[in-house]
Amino acid sequence: MTPSRPYLLRGIYEWLTDNEQTPYLLVDAEAEGVVVPREHIQDGKIILNISLTATRDLELTNDGVSFNARFGGKPMIVNVPIMATLALYSKENGRGMMFPEEGDDHDPLSPEPSPDKKTTKEEVPQKPHLTLVK
Repeated sequence: MTPSRPYLLRGIYEWLTDNEQTPYLLVDAEAEGVVVPREHIQDGKIILNISLTATRDLELTNDGVSFNARFGGKPMIVNVPIMATLALYSKENGRGMMFPEEGDDHDPLSPEPSPDKKTTKEEVPQKPHLTLVK
């Protein structure tokens, strides 16, 4: 399956903007392919206001987040690969979602497998099925 992160990111963004919140994106600024204003990086991370009033040509795709913005009056094209997105949350109340830094190996919508427990055939969950009841 494709990673869930871009879908969750778009959904949370829509939810925040529908509720008139300012969406802030927390980014791992040291990840490969990240293009952000270097002077605003703190502890290897940067927080970006990605509201429609702060950005131009905002795109939230399966590959990442990109937009045009001004930083200190200078125009810049910002590019954040999807795996460098760490969180999307509201400036006003902090509600949103954090994503794991280690990558999308673990889907937050799937249960975590137990590393020290071996799965036998009997323990594998069966697919749900429907039965016609008369």
